[in-house]
Amino acid sequence: MGRNADIYRKTGETDIKIGFGIDGTGRADISTGIGFFDHMLESFARHGFFDLEVLVKGDLEVDSHHTIEDTGIVLGQAIKEAAGSKEGIKRFGECMLPMDEALVLCALDLSGRPYLMYDIGLTVPKVGDFDTEMLHEFFYAVSYSAGMNLHLKMLDGVNNHHIIEAAFKAFAKALDRALEYDKRIAGVLSTKGSL
Repeated sequence: MGRNADIYRKTGETDIKIGFGIDGTGRADISTGIGFFDHMLESFARHGFFDLEVLVKGDLEVDSHHTIEDTGIVLGQAIKEAAGSKEGIKRFGECMLPMDEALVLCALDLSGRPYLMYDIGLTVPKVGDFDTEMLHEFFYAVSYSAGMNLHLKMLDGVNNHHIIEAAFKAFAKALDRALEYDKRIAGVLSTKGSL
């Protein structure tokens, strides 16, 4: 059966279909209407070894906000559904990822309790057609829909493209590690008995 999810969400602002496979090869088929965002989601899939299909029709004639935020909501839902009961997984994941002069730390816990700590300083309003203030909104939406505690911290960086890409790749690597099975874990990794 596999750890997969297919989520569809339609509102007055966006129409989104996402297919997400945890145990994949990094295959990506992405179309959001925002070129740089497509590139970031492709990087997320490739570096996390997730199979990811994203088809988004959003109100880009307004701006990119609804498209990016709602994609985060649906991706978070897909991660949560694909992870299932979380039995046998490591639950925690972390990555400190360099990209040229940029260095970004991501640490996360698939605890079922949503929280975002975000400390990434971007200095330009746009990278390509991606509004940089939407980086926070995307990760906030993912963390709350997935029910994960997510920390993102920029340790160094000058080029905004590098910083954003390092954040997406660090998130991918940390999530991949958190979703790994550990044969020593019986049930879920929690004293409560559930996540």
